[in-house]
This record gives sequence, structure tokens and C-alpha cells, in this order.
Amino acid sequence: MSDRADIANDTGGPRGPGPQHVVLVTGASGAGRTTAIRALEDFGYEVIDNLPMRLIPRLLSGEPLEHPLALGLDVRTQGFSAGALVETVDELVADPQMRVDLLFLDCRPEVLAQRYSETRRRHPLARSESPIRGIEREIDLLAPLRARADVLIDTSDLTVHDAKAEIQRWLGIDEAEALGVTVQSFSYKRGLPRGLDLAFDVRFLRNPHWEPALRPLTGLDPAVASHIAQDPRYGEFLDRITGLLAFLMPAYAEEGKSHVSIGFGCTGGRHRSVALAETVSKALAEAGWRVSTRHRELVGLASQPPSSDEEETGRNGGRAG
Repeated sequence: MSDRADIANDTGGPRGPGPQHVVLVTGASGAGRTTAIRALEDFGYEVIDNLPMRLIPRLLSGEPLEHPLALGLDVRTQGFSAGALVETVDELVADPQMRVDLLFLDCRPEVLAQRYSETRRRHPLARSESPIRGIEREIDLLAPLRARADVLIDTSDLTVHDAKAEIQRWLGIDEAEALGVTVQSFSYKRGLPRGLDLAFDVRFLRNPHWEPALRPLTGLDPAVASHIAQDPRYGEFLDRITGLLAFLMPAYAEEGKSHVSIGFGCTGGRHRSVALAETVSKALAEAGWRVSTRHRELVGLASQPPSSDEEETGRNGGRAG
């Protein structure tokens, strides 16, 4: 029997051998720099926003990081200078241990002015003036960076989801890599885990708790999973769940959702919910989705027998396990 209680199989894991990928994200205020930073974070990048420019060489002079790095820089950044940033980019590009991309978020001035009008925010370069004045100054200030950019994304006609999709296409990440899925098992006695998008009650399935040989085991054990699968309703239920998820996952990814949390619950959280979470996790992973699996009630408790109150719940018509 496996004693695994918390599993994480993440395609955005530690980077392999090769140059450290660094994305420097900049652009006009209001053009979507924050959206780009958040998208890169969703895609597995370590993100640091508004790091003082003088600290960039120091940050990158150490050991390579396990994940690719994204640095957000704009006119609010301490010590910001377009010319200095261009020089920094050129120095980093010359380092064979680095793969550097300058990502510039652009937008038409009239659209930026409209966005500032809608949000009623002040432009960082025009605190006491009309935002259009700050927009004009910033366009002139950032001209060298715009000209030097490796990747330029004009967000004038893009929604937030569209902008994220553009970054995803640039990075060559498909939908399955972009959308992270967590599948977890839980006990209804302790309530639903926070943040579930989908929850499935599997207390109707055959309960291993009432088999003395299976009671001390968990849904990670093949004997327990086999016992549950013998329930005549199991096959149809599993087909319906996997069919539903096969429909929903691409739709969530297309919408720009970065994470989906799926839960399977039973009374004790040790048998049925664990077995179903494992089976569905495997099916999703085989379909190409990035899946992590967690068994809440098994963390630190996998070797402990069910408590007496769980057994009493089962005898009174409920189902423990």
C-alpha cells in the first residue's frame, strides 16, 4: 500500500539544464503590465514586481533559479531609466547563461486615456494634471524600450483574457499546460475544502469500511479501489464524471481560468473519496492536463484506524470511509 497523502505532478516544475529564462515586463501604465505579470506567474514563472533597477544584476548574479523569472518594471520602479534598462538588457543578453526577453505592453493613447477615465486613477507622471499629459510623457520616456522590445503586445483592442492568451501563445504553452487542476479527497464530517470549483459526493458507493480486512487501509490501496469499483453504479458514475470534465476543462482554459479545484467527498475521507480522486487525477493527467492530487484526511493520518464516532455514524445509517 502506498502511504502517499499529498502528490504534486506539475509540468511547471524545476527547469531543466540550460540558460535561465528571464522576462523583463514593461510598458505604458494602464496597458496591461500587471495582467502580463499575473499571467506569467500562472504559467510557472517566479515573479518580482517593481524590483529596484540597481538590484537586478545582483539578483541574477547568483545560482540559477529552479523556475523561469519574470521582472515587472515601469516608471514607478525605483531608479527607473529607459536607457539604463536597455543597457541592462544588452548586458544580460551577452551572458550565455541567460535567455532574456523584453516584453513591452503597448496601447493607443486614446484607449489609455479612456481606461484612466473609467477607473478614475491618477497617472504616475501626472499626479495633479490630466492623465493624457502623463500618457504623452510616458510614451516619450519609454520610446527606447519600445524600440528594443523582443516582444510587443498591443492591448488596445484586447480583453484581459485576450492579453493572457497572447502571452500564452508567445510562450508556446498549450491549454493543458496553462490550466492547473487540483483534485482532492475530503471528509464531509470536516466540511468542504475551501475554494472548490466542483464537488462530488461519493457516499452512495460501496463502502470498504464495513469490510474488516479493508477498514484499516485507504483508497490508495488497490484492494480498496477494486472493492469500490465493484459497485454496479461505479462505472456509469465514473464515465459521467470524466465526460463532464472532458467538456469543462477546455472551456475553462479557453475562458482564461488558470486553476480548477475538484473535490470528492465521503464520510470519513479515507476510502471512497480517495480512490475516486486518484482515478480521476490519472484520467486528467493522461488527457494532458497539469494535475496535482491531495488527500486532506490522509495527511498525517494514513496509518491511523477510523475513530469510534466514525463507526457509530455508519451504524446509524450513514457511511463511514
